[in-house]
Amino acid sequence: MKIKILFGIAFWSLLLLAGCNRDDISFDSPTQLLRFSTDTVFCDTVYNQMRSETYAVKVYNNEDKDILIPEIKLEGVNASLYKINVDGKVGTSFDRVALRRKDSLYVFVEIAPTTTVPESIAEAQVVFRTPAGEQKVTLFSVVQDAEYFIKTDSNPNIISENTTWTKDKVKVIFGDLTIAEGKTLTMEQGTKVYFRKNSGMNFAKNSVLDVKGALGEEVIFRGDRSDTKYDTLPANWNGIKMDEATVLNMNHARVFGGNVGLQLKNNNNAIINNSIFHTFQNAGIYGIHSKLTMNNVVMNNCGEADLAVAGSGTYNVNYSTLANYWNLNSSMSAVGIFASNTWENEEGILESGLVTLAVKNSIIYGDTLDLVSFSNNSAGTAVSARFDNTLLKLSSSSAFTPIGDNIIKNEDPKFQNYFTQKMNLRVKADSKARGKGTNLGGITAQDITGNTRTYPATLGAYQ
Repeated sequence: MKIKILFGIAFWSLLLLAGCNRDDISFDSPTQLLRFSTDTVFCDTVYNQMRSETYAVKVYNNEDKDILIPEIKLEGVNASLYKINVDGKVGTSFDRVALRRKDSLYVFVEIAPTTTVPESIAEAQVVFRTPAGEQKVTLFSVVQDAEYFIKTDSNPNIISENTTWTKDKVKVIFGDLTIAEGKTLTMEQGTKVYFRKNSGMNFAKNSVLDVKGALGEEVIFRGDRSDTKYDTLPANWNGIKMDEATVLNMNHARVFGGNVGLQLKNNNNAIINNSIFHTFQNAGIYGIHSKLTMNNVVMNNCGEADLAVAGSGTYNVNYSTLANYWNLNSSMSAVGIFASNTWENEEGILESGLVTLAVKNSIIYGDTLDLVSFSNNSAGTAVSARFDNTLLKLSSSSAFTPIGDNIIKNEDPKFQNYFTQKMNLRVKADSKARGKGTNLGGITAQDITGNTRTYPATLGAYQ
């Protein structure tokens, strides 16, 4: 017992001596300029009354001594829109901030704007004042006015009248937004529709979606995180679902970053012109028992398929570029076109019919060995498909033998840049896709960028 008491006294005595002998920390005024991880913070494009994600700036003390930064302050015309956190403390002005020798601290930044204009620039500065000089980190963000559609237990989030959206306000959708049976939603050029995670749009029976984009004023459908890194990430939103007998007219749209971009189901009638679909976890477009015509459409980077069709329906693909360079999950099929003569409905019943697929003057190419995949179940009529004046990739072991005139097999189209960060799917001057396209007339007389086609034209969406 005495030994335990002696050990206890010795332990606490040593601890006390260590505390008494610890050098006192003294902080001096800086004599050198501070160093920062960045001198400008480009915040995500944000929407009225919504907070951005949090951004970090790291502040370094390069001196061989502990310093006190006399003042760190948020300043500028738009300073009130920003919030900063300095080394764990929230505020707009901080005095005598300690920073140990050769150490660093974090300044965290976010913006929570309010605005009444369609789009504005919000700029402010985090100012560091020391005897060595005044330094600034600039904060920069684009702020857009927004209109919100929020589904809750008390609000089913339904558009029950014919409605027109314009580019004056970004449309931000929380949960599912439903367009009621028989109603029309028109989107004028430049309209932006952004979706929160797990959100989407549902078009009820006999409703209409009329997308009236223009070159340079495309209608945008995407997740609500508009930082550029999200441009190449899928599964940020669910998609657009068109129910029985709905009508879709889409011109000059960009649809990207979701699970399934567009789902057509049960006797839909859809025409898509001059549009881009890319970066979807499952499919860019999924048609079930539907009628779809695509002219000058570009697709890329879809986990299962750019275009998937099932059950029955008529699908026409003209002067389109269906590339697929999906690289996020190697277990996914990542084909250009998948077609099945059957579809299993919600009750588990296998539905079948005639799938008619006609591809003309197009490119279907990517990393996968076989960019076209068919599933012909004995319960249904085999898919009827024809590929005319089309460049497509198929391996020698493929079970599928394409039918059509002037098929170009397994020739690299030589895209300018197929990576989704750039995604320039124009073909190079020596591409085998050049000079192979025929005159289909009508909407395809010009390419996706408005250039007039001269014949024989280049295959795909770009002249």
